[in-house]
Amino acid sequence: MGLLIASIALEVAVAIVACLAAVKGRPYLFGLAFTFGVYVLYDLGRLLGHNVEKGILSVLFLAASAMGSLSP
Repeated sequence: MGLLIASIALEVAVAIVACLAAVKGRPYLFGLAFTFGVYVLYDLGRLLGHNVEKGILSVLFLAASAMGSLSP
């Protein structure tokens, strides 16, 4: 569980840095920020044990992975 919390903190940090860089003139980094934002939602759902269908979390994870692969 501690590793999951550390992972969430790291994902939040990457999402924030990517957003700041995107605003500063690198708009392609919004895709990376979106990807890590979805990772945060996915991991928070797992951490908090929300009663969300596993299919929904899997689709979110797939979408984030696909978006991350599109970012240069």
